[in-house]
Amino acid sequence: MQQTMRWFGPNDTISLKDIRQCGATGIVTALHQIPVGEIWTVQDIKERQQIIRDAGMEWAVVESLPVHEDIKKASDNYKQYIENYKISIQNLAKCGIYVVTYNFMPILDWVRTDHDFENTDGSKALLYNQVAFNYFDLFLLKRPNVEKDYSEEQKQKALAYGNLLTEDKKKLLFKNVLLGLPGSKINFKAEQILDLLENYKDIDNNKLRANLIYFLSEVAPVAEEIGVKLAIHPDDPPFSVLGLPRVACSEEDIKSIFDAVPVNANGLCYCTGSLGANPTNDLVKIIDDYGDRIHFLHLRNVIRINENVFRESEHLHGDNPMEKIMEKLIQLMNSTNISLPMRPDHGFLHSIEEGKEQYPGYSLVGRLKGLAELRGLEMGIRYKLMNT
Repeated sequence: MQQTMRWFGPNDTISLKDIRQCGATGIVTALHQIPVGEIWTVQDIKERQQIIRDAGMEWAVVESLPVHEDIKKASDNYKQYIENYKISIQNLAKCGIYVVTYNFMPILDWVRTDHDFENTDGSKALLYNQVAFNYFDLFLLKRPNVEKDYSEEQKQKALAYGNLLTEDKKKLLFKNVLLGLPGSKINFKAEQILDLLENYKDIDNNKLRANLIYFLSEVAPVAEEIGVKLAIHPDDPPFSVLGLPRVACSEEDIKSIFDAVPVNANGLCYCTGSLGANPTNDLVKIIDDYGDRIHFLHLRNVIRINENVFRESEHLHGDNPMEKIMEKLIQLMNSTNISLPMRPDHGFLHSIEEGKEQYPGYSLVGRLKGLAELRGLEMGIRYKLMNT
């Protein structure tokens, strides 16, 4: 596997020097300064690429080349934005960058209700609590017509949860859920979210899936022709939030996306955390069934505490069978003679880094620990396979 880490660009408080010292050879990044939908020019790409090369690494994966909301809604200027997307991936190919990750989640990126869940050793993890989210949705955001999305029992449980929160805890929950997009230091505001939600009131899962398939039918053939691999990131969490549609939560979703646009460039970012938060997903089977479409690896683990709560755990210890997953991935790479880029996704916040400004889940020490563990697991399994 090619060992990579995510870097949010020149404004990231974690430097490329720090990342290189962790053992990464590749960087996963994006041109966050370019407004969503605008073309990534060759000049802009090469400028960022040179910064990374000067630090002794290569820009291995784009994460993400964001998909404009107009494309997701198939409205307004969506056709122009699709044309811009094609040009951007062509420009990336001209610069020798061939793996492009994206997601098709409306409005929000990943969502957690707690960014500082304290583990027994004092380190801190990301956690999602459905009851807490329900309280946010019903009583803090107060989304229009929200009541119809919840049963009376769910409303009562949410209210009981909220009654135990101090005003500061309520403000923190609000801030956590409306975390800004990766690469941004600006959180969403309630009015902004409510306005954006109005645009999706007539879009259900089927409509969003149709819009995704239209986008891919336009973009994936271009990517196939120039050797670019598109990797859709699964929805996180893998179920609806704020009444928004979801199209990449399950094995069935993956199959429908691949069947609709059957070219290799239409592929998957295999995120064990996002997929693993859905207990119906068989992560090993997904590799067996769709290994040829896996273009990028996000390896992390989760513990599903109960039907309402999951938290991110140590990379090698959780509900996802990481040893079996790693062995399957090595067998896949051996059979295809391809070294897939991998990054340790998220990581614990350790006490040595508390108080530093950084994007939740992306502390250096936590990811370094995850990368070291995953590298060791890979080496051990490779040794075992060579000697059996």
